[in-house]
Amino acid sequence: MKLVTAIIKPFKLDDVREAISEIGIDGLTVTEVKGFGRQKGHTELYRGAEYQVDFLPKVKLEIAINDDQVERLVEAIVGAAKTGKIGDGKVFVYDLEQAVRIRTGEADADAL
Repeated sequence: MKLVTAIIKPFKLDDVREAISEIGIDGLTVTEVKGFGRQKGHTELYRGAEYQVDFLPKVKLEIAINDDQVERLVEAIVGAAKTGKIGDGKVFVYDLEQAVRIRTGEADADAL
């Protein structure tokens, strides 16, 4: 099992959700986060004063899947989230040791 974590631009969330639904993946967790990398933030004007915004809004997706689905999932996320501009995000893939469905007690692949 793997845990795929993706950090994407907020306005791409619906596109990514649709793309992963099309390949048969129906469960994910979404968290609103802030961060910066090469994008380095930007300046904004508020009530006549200019200030630096270092942390930009992003969306973090977490998806637990079987090993054989990883490549298709990563391709779907990258394809749907890509704008070609700086700050598109990143995808991380981790090994997942154990998963348990709380309601039924099912474990590992059965819990996904």
